[in-house]
Amino acid sequence: MKRLILSLALVAAFSTSFVSCRDTNKKADDVEDVTDDVEDAMDDTGDAIEDAVDDTGDAIEEGVDEIEENTGTGGTDDM
Repeated sequence: MKRLILSLALVAAFSTSFVSCRDTNKKADDVEDVTDDVEDAMDDTGDAIEDAVDDTGDAIEEGVDEIEENTGTGGTDDM
């Protein structure tokens, strides 16, 4: 009886010492997080470029109108 209990205790001790907490796949999670961050940054950059293009177009149109007003060839007054 002692040997049976001792054997079970030994098996329990070995099983807990050789099987530890599972290693979660943190590398895959980190890669997914980085990928999401990169996608967000790309979207933000695309939006910023579109805004800059719109602002540049507006500035060019205002410049053309200003030149036309100053030269007397037309244009609209912004008053």
